[in-house]
Amino acid sequence: MTEIYGRKRVLITGGTGSFGHTVAKKLLGRDVGEVRILSRDEAKQDLMRHELNDSRVRFYVGDVRDYGSVERASRDVDYVFHAAALKQVPSCEFFPMEAVKTNVLGSENVIRAAEAAGVRSLVCLSTDKAVYPVNAMGMSKAMMEKVAQSHGLNNPKAVTTVSCVRYGNVMYSRGSVIPLFIRQLRSGKPLTVTNPEMTRFMMSLAESVDLVEFAFQHAEQGDLFIRKAPACTIGDLATAVANLFHVRPQIEVIGTRHAEKVSEVLASREELSRASDHGDYFKISADKRNLNYSVYVEEGDTSQTEYFDYDSHTATRLSVSEVETLLLGLPEVRSELKAAGIEPERTAA
Repeated sequence: MTEIYGRKRVLITGGTGSFGHTVAKKLLGRDVGEVRILSRDEAKQDLMRHELNDSRVRFYVGDVRDYGSVERASRDVDYVFHAAALKQVPSCEFFPMEAVKTNVLGSENVIRAAEAAGVRSLVCLSTDKAVYPVNAMGMSKAMMEKVAQSHGLNNPKAVTTVSCVRYGNVMYSRGSVIPLFIRQLRSGKPLTVTNPEMTRFMMSLAESVDLVEFAFQHAEQGDLFIRKAPACTIGDLATAVANLFHVRPQIEVIGTRHAEKVSEVLASREELSRASDHGDYFKISADKRNLNYSVYVEEGDTSQTEYFDYDSHTATRLSVSEVETLLLGLPEVRSELKAAGIEPERTAA
C-alpha cells in the first residue's frame, strides 16, 4: 500500500479513537507525507502526540459538526478516513439528535469539505447496526451511508470518490466487551452477559484498517464494502476469555438491553443482489437508479429473492477453541495475559 500513501497527506477524523490510533501507526510505518488527526479531545491528542512522537503527525482541534474546522483540516489532503462518530447505543438512544448532528450532518460536512479541497478518496466508516436498524445509533449510521452514496448520484463529475465500509464488532476497541470481560475477571467478578445465545461478527482492528485500505484501492462513487467475518455467541466469547485466563467462567445473564438485537446483519439480501465477490470482501455498488419513478413503482428486481441476509446467526460460527485462537491473535489480549503472569504461547498450545 506504500504506492498509495507515499508522500501523501492523510486526514483521520475522530483520529484519537481506537481505529485512528491503529491506522495512524500503520501509516507512519510507511512513506506517508503527513497524518492529520482531527478530534475535539485535546487531552487524548496530547497523549497521542507523545505516544507517536513523529513530526509527520499534525493535530487539529475541531468537531465534524463545525464545517469550518473540517475545512481547515482538509486543505491539501489526498485521502480521508472518516471515523468520527457517536458509537454508543445507549447514549444515542437518550440523545438521538446528538447522533444526527455528528453521524449525519457531521458526515455531510466531511464530504463537502473533502470535495472542496479536491481530496482523491474519502472512506466513511459504518457499522452492521445500520442494516435493519432498531436503535438511534444504527439509524444515524444508515443515514450517513445514504448521504455518502448521494454524493456521487448528485455530483456525477465529482473530484472526490466517496465510499463506505461496514463492519461488525471490532475486538478490543474502546468500549467493546472483551476488555470489559478481562477487567471483570481480574477483579474476581462474574462476566455480565446480556444473552448467551446473542451472536456478533468478530473483526480485529487490523482487519478493519485492511478493509478501509481495500476500499481506497477499489472504490467507485457510492460503493460500500464489507469484510467477510466469522461470528460467535456472546456466551462462547465470555467462556473463551475465561479459559485464556485459566479462570472457571462465572456468567451472570443480565438480559438483552433496550435497543439491542439478538443478531446483527452485515449486508441485506437486497444489497447482496448487486454485490460482487472479492475474496475476503464484498463490494456493494450504489443503487444508481435516477428519479424516474417507474423503476420504483412499476419495475422490480427478480434477483433479490435469490439471496439471504448476511446475518451473524447464519454466518460461519466459531467454536470456543476457535474464539480462543482468534483472541490470542490480538496484541492487547496477549499483553493482558502476560500482565497476569500467563504465557500466551503455552496457553495457545
